Amino acid sequence: MLLASGKSLPNDHTERSGLKFLAGNRLSWRAGWDFYVVDLLSGRQSLLVSLKTEKAPEAPKVADTYLAKEQQKLIGYVALQHKNATDEFNQQQQLQAKNSAVAAEPVFFGEGKQINGAALSPDGRHLIVAVADATEWREDTDIMPNYISSSGNIQAKPVRRRVHDQKPEPETFYLVDIAKSEKNELAIKDLPGFDEDVLASVKAENAKAEGKSYQSVKKARDVVLLSDWAWSQTAIQWNQSGSQVAMMLRSWDNKDRWLVTVDLEKARFVPQHRLHDDAWVNYEFNEFGWLNQEDTLYFLSEQTGYSQLYLKPLAGKVQALTKGEFEVSTPVLTKDDSAIYYRANPQHPGIYNIYKVDVASGQTTALTNLTGNLSFELSPDESKLMVRYSNSVLPEELYVMPTTANAALTRLTYTVSKELQQMALQAPQVIAVPSSHGKQPVYAKLYLPKDYQQGQKRRAVIFNHGAGYLQNSDLGWSNYFREFFFHNLLVQKGYVVLDMDYRASKGYGRDWRTAIYRQMGTPEIEDLQDGVKWLIANANVDQARIGTYGGSYGGFMTFMALFKEPDLFKAGAALRPVGDWAYYNFGYTSNILNTPEVDPIAYRRSSPIYFTQGLKAQLLINAPMVDDNVFFQDSVRIVQRLIEQEINTFETAIFPVEPHGFVQPSSWLDEYRRIEKLFDNTL
Repeated sequence: MLLASGKSLPNDHTERSGLKFLAGNRLSWRAGWDFYVVDLLSGRQSLLVSLKTEKAPEAPKVADTYLAKEQQKLIGYVALQHKNATDEFNQQQQLQAKNSAVAAEPVFFGEGKQINGAALSPDGRHLIVAVADATEWREDTDIMPNYISSSGNIQAKPVRRRVHDQKPEPETFYLVDIAKSEKNELAIKDLPGFDEDVLASVKAENAKAEGKSYQSVKKARDVVLLSDWAWSQTAIQWNQSGSQVAMMLRSWDNKDRWLVTVDLEKARFVPQHRLHDDAWVNYEFNEFGWLNQEDTLYFLSEQTGYSQLYLKPLAGKVQALTKGEFEVSTPVLTKDDSAIYYRANPQHPGIYNIYKVDVASGQTTALTNLTGNLSFELSPDESKLMVRYSNSVLPEELYVMPTTANAALTRLTYTVSKELQQMALQAPQVIAVPSSHGKQPVYAKLYLPKDYQQGQKRRAVIFNHGAGYLQNSDLGWSNYFREFFFHNLLVQKGYVVLDMDYRASKGYGRDWRTAIYRQMGTPEIEDLQDGVKWLIANANVDQARIGTYGGSYGGFMTFMALFKEPDLFKAGAALRPVGDWAYYNFGYTSNILNTPEVDPIAYRRSSPIYFTQGLKAQLLINAPMVDDNVFFQDSVRIVQRLIEQEINTFETAIFPVEPHGFVQPSSWLDEYRRIEKLFDNTL
């Protein structure tokens, strides 16, 4: 790194991160948990503060035993050694306090701790630090055998622990005064609802099922920094001057999200907004920040049932900047605080455009009027937008446009090959399938053969997308591009294909997302039933010749559909499927089903392994063996369960070298040939 002075930082191969400009022409960075600062004019570099996960040094002590005390009295040498050590310790403490040339005294957080996050204020005076007990991400027994290793031996690969084994890992928050090398704990008791028993009804239901009773008690909950799965920012945000800091915290049970500021003089949290959800707080739509010219926060919240944009003056009430039954995401503030740009889908759940809201008036302006999906970035001079846009048959390309309404987009990239352009690909229709279980329809992609209404009734396939919380029935290019091509192949063979955004999918609001709380595999299969009814009534489909397939969460849904509704489909293919949610990870599963220790009812209600006896249709299980996301063990346990129940309408294909997302082209080809063969032979 070259500085304005012409000097450069030492090339010592130390990894540096967290570059930040500070007041007074200074630049800071972090190496480990040591924070450094350099004067950009003089090039002078110094250690600002060092965070240590060890005990603070203490003055030498005489052991509190009879013999040690007597030794001090009787043996002059021992007493002198103790005095010299004490004098040296005190001298170092005085030198550290009075001599500015000496590096700042480290801030100690104790042994057995780990620092999970820290943010330096722009004036270089304060740090916010999140500290937790040092833990491992796995146990020694969390392994996965790899049968195809370079050595020829079976290799034990480390994998993450299961939700059943995860214990709370609460964080403690500190305000550090850098000049004084002092830390003060920020107590969570200032958070509204910090001690509420939010799982009381769930615990009572599970206790009753075991013939017991549950008595609710108030107890401090475990709290951590919020980590959004989509954002690029951090959960600690300082204003430009360093006079205010905001933090986004969440409870370990993920039923509460708190937006707080910190009183820097009193070292305490000041609550600004609480978002409570009886199901779980979303792992997206959590962006927040400060206006540049005043101490006002902007943030996203699902409090109305849809992600919307809000303002919160520190001394005022929350103000809604956007309103409606649509999703707002990726807010970008202008430098003068006049407007916030954002992405949203108010026209149709599957169509996204760019909007700008005036911060003072709340007036919204649509900047684009496209019919696909997009994301954007604002140029540094705020005169242009770079847009990544796609539609159903065109993968994402880059465009640039002025920041004015309905301005022309100039295409910058042409990445699609001639071979793809020449393919006769069918763009799916996005339809709204009426729901038997709510007012909101189930949006779905529909692929139809050209002459589907002619001749005999058609075969059909319903595809179940993965991830659960994912939107696939939008009008943009699908992440499931392989399935898009496969569906075109099926259509050419005369199949009708339906790709549904079942309940739990993204893009349709909070209630759609949380419909599966404590009952995964129930609302989604109800939606598949509505899809089957629609196909029969509207697409000339034979009820006896419908199949289904999907991977990951889609594989789980295939299991649940074939096990719980055995007459719904004639055949199904479950790819890298979840068989028992108790074996999946904590971060995803505990949101939806709580934990097996607290809510075993939810796990038994939601895990396919408890319903295998219902299988009548032909089932294909495609299982990668080195899958460190959904373990191969899930498929193994399902197969053993089916064998013990003497059910023989299933086949298993294993993929020895593949992880969750296949890598080898030969494996992808083999998988889709097997799915095609299954449907051709059974439908």
